[in-house]
Amino acid sequence: MPDNQTPLRVNGSRLVDPSGDPVRLRGVGLGGWMNMENFITGHPANESSMRTAVGDVLGEERAAFFFDRLLTSFFGPQDAALLSAMGVNCVRIPVNYRHFESDDRPMEMREEGFRRLDRVIGLLGAHGIYSVIDLHALPGSQNQHWHSDNPTHVAAFWQHRHFQDRVVHLWEFMADRYRDNPWVAGYNPVNEPGDVAGRVVGPFYDRLVKAVRAVDPAHVLFLDGNTYSTDFTIFREVYENTVFVCHDYALAGFAHGGPYPGYTRGEWVDREHLERAFDRRTLFQRETGTPLWVGEFGPVYTGDPEIDAQRYQILRDQLAIYDAHDAGWSLWTYKDVGLQGVVHADPAGPYLNRFGAFIDKKQRLGADRWGSTMEETADDLAPLHRLMDTEAPSWNPYPWGARYQVDDLIRHILIAQALVPEYAELFRGLSEEELAALADSFALAGCVRREPLVELLTASLAGQAGSGSGAAS
Repeated sequence: MPDNQTPLRVNGSRLVDPSGDPVRLRGVGLGGWMNMENFITGHPANESSMRTAVGDVLGEERAAFFFDRLLTSFFGPQDAALLSAMGVNCVRIPVNYRHFESDDRPMEMREEGFRRLDRVIGLLGAHGIYSVIDLHALPGSQNQHWHSDNPTHVAAFWQHRHFQDRVVHLWEFMADRYRDNPWVAGYNPVNEPGDVAGRVVGPFYDRLVKAVRAVDPAHVLFLDGNTYSTDFTIFREVYENTVFVCHDYALAGFAHGGPYPGYTRGEWVDREHLERAFDRRTLFQRETGTPLWVGEFGPVYTGDPEIDAQRYQILRDQLAIYDAHDAGWSLWTYKDVGLQGVVHADPAGPYLNRFGAFIDKKQRLGADRWGSTMEETADDLAPLHRLMDTEAPSWNPYPWGARYQVDDLIRHILIAQALVPEYAELFRGLSEEELAALADSFALAGCVRREPLVELLTASLAGQAGSGSGAAS
């Protein structure tokens, strides 16, 4: 533990510990734990829709048993020990607001959610690993996609003051709870905001920062830019003790990515392209002299050894760029069913034995935005794309344009939601013992390590030891 209870703080372009020594936070995101995502745990559509459907099949009590068991198994002492052995000193923990309050009882805090969060922060702290608490799903949804638990394509959070009031209240409570915890590196209060007009997010940050600082003036704030943490023009001032967080996914690392180096969607992507993208995404931070921290990045993997070797090279090049700029980072993501995780559920284990064929169907239909090549069932969607190109040629919807919007509405919302009952039905008739086995498939003992990725990250983390890389002391 640190010598005193003072948390990390910003000092110019660096984070420093209570002794004034620089700390470079490097680690992973714990996606899929307290904010479940379809590509991470295999369900379709958004989390709350899936939970409702599974509850309808299992009944309230048995569904609660399964999800509680899953939350316990997904991250435990062995996981913290593995990350520590790799050299990780920080875990970004995404959470869904529904663990801390409910829509039918807004503003009333739910202690069970905080107990779960306390457990993992404690497990990590025991190994000298800091946590960054990341509110990944806000009431009303702060962006247009599944990872904010959004069943639509509308980010209603920015349209309703009530939703904003609830988030300010939640963070006031959160800050009061963790204000004296030295292993909480700080608070990441809004993941990937998607304020279409960009007029609400800046004033909301002003309000939120003031409210949190009144409760906890010491902890670092990690603030994402608008448009999925890419646009920092919305900030009207540089708040004290704040890290402005960029996300830095490589174009060639997506499911639809081409060869590396090579062309993806008409763009040549190589090491220089990655560096230009990083320079563009961190311009605000460098101009303001604030710390560089990449809150999310990382390629997806295909199972094809040749393609995956290229994906590992993308990651090596990105890590080398971050090293050159003394930038911290949080790789997405630690654990899943096989697309991206450092470890993943065993294909021969109970969960993938039961849900593997369904996950294959989702992949065939491209029903998960993260993991879709946008080419699945292309012949079926081609007439609709042609229709929109012909009838609305100037249509350019936020955030990524017409082609992405049509795919989101048809493939990733309509088709994905149509698959929810099929996923839920796979739980029907299962005993408590069988439900426990499904949940325990995500315990580290039931997972497979992606060894090339483990080795790559471990080597990268070791390579900076003793040079201001921020190993927790």
